[in-house]
Amino acid sequence: MNQFSLGYLAAGLGAGMAVIGAGIGIGRLAAAAMDGTARQPTATGDIRTSMIIAAALIEGATLFAVVVCLLLAIK
Repeated sequence: MNQFSLGYLAAGLGAGMAVIGAGIGIGRLAAAAMDGTARQPTATGDIRTSMIIAAALIEGATLFAVVVCLLLAIK
């Protein structure tokens, strides 16, 4: 076991937790959008647009977290 082993472990765990968090966030987002669409079907287009924008922001933050973890692992 060398001096970098724990850094690799931490980077892997950090990337995994970021992806799990994003999955949970997007799942809750989709559930809320479906609930909103069921309650008011006439606003489906607006709800869908808002959901896609929010999902893209979540994915962007997750990608940033994974890249930071990978950069720390190879540094």
